[in-house]
Amino acid sequence: MNGFSKPIAVASADAMHQLGHALAAQLVAGDVVYLSGPLGAGKTTLAQAIVRGLGFSGRVKSPSYGLIELYPINGLTVVHLDLYRLSAAEEVADLGLEAYTTAGTADKADTVMLIEWPSRGEGHLPPASWVVEIEDGPGVSGVASQPVTTDRRVTVSRR
Repeated sequence: MNGFSKPIAVASADAMHQLGHALAAQLVAGDVVYLSGPLGAGKTTLAQAIVRGLGFSGRVKSPSYGLIELYPINGLTVVHLDLYRLSAAEEVADLGLEAYTTAGTADKADTVMLIEWPSRGEGHLPPASWVVEIEDGPGVSGVASQPVTTDRRVTVSRR
C-alpha cells in the first residue's frame, strides 16, 4: 500500500510541500513520476518538495527554461523535467534521457525522474511508476505566479 488511496485536498503551498515529502518517502531508485495538471497548479512546487524530501539541500530550480535539472542526492540522481515548452513530442529525444532510462543499467537504478507535462512527450518517455494528477478546486485562479492558496485535488497513483 502506498498511503495514497484517495484524492487529497491541498489548500496551500505548505500542504503541497507536505505532500511532496510524503511522496518522496515512497520513491525508490528507478521510479518515474508523471506530474500533470493545468498551468499554475503546483507541479513545480510539488517537484521541488519531492527533491527536498529526498534530501537535497541546495537550490531547487524550475526546469521551465532549460527543460531539465539534475540533482545528485546521496548516490541518487533526481532528473526533473518540465516539457511544457516542447512543440513536438519527438523533441524529448534531444534531451538525452536514455542515459537515465535504459533498462538494466546502473544509471536507471540510481535515478528518480520527475516529469512535468508528460503529455507533451507522449510516446517518447519512460513509463510512469507514479502518476500525480493535480486538479483545480473551486476558486483557484490558475495563475502561475500566484502561490497555491486554495484547494486543489491531487490524485497520486502507483503504476
